[in-house]
Amino acid sequence: KVKRAVDSVAGTPVPGRLSAVFGDGTAALWMSPDELLLICPRDRQETALTEAQEALSGSHHLVADVSDARAAFRLEGEGAHVREVLAKLTPADVHPDAFSPGTVRRTRLAQVPAAFWMADQSSAEVVAFRSVAAYVFGLLETASKAGQVGHFP
Repeated sequence: KVKRAVDSVAGTPVPGRLSAVFGDGTAALWMSPDELLLICPRDRQETALTEAQEALSGSHHLVADVSDARAAFRLEGEGAHVREVLAKLTPADVHPDAFSPGTVRRTRLAQVPAAFWMADQSSAEVVAFRSVAAYVFGLLETASKAGQVGHFP
């Protein structure tokens, strides 16, 4: 049933542990063993919720729209700059050997919960609670300006 729900909302397979699978303007991200984050265009949101509810009907589940409770940020940069920014803020290993495109980390930035993934080698997406959006923006802005960690090629 989960496969059917993910396919109907994101048009992708169910992501594996610590993984993200991208579709045409959609994504399915592993958040924990019993939680997925499905991303779709805003104009498909209500339809996606209905489709997921119907696909999971008859089984214990929770489908919730968390759009308004989250803030999303996109980081872009040349070379290893995006990794440098993330490395300054998270305890997660963001070295290319441990964190490649299609990999998700649900951890923290400074002391606030966040999830992030590499969209490609030069960009990343970050999602945090909207209540700390200004703080996260400030963290990302400051980390992008300061010196390099120097851990990445």
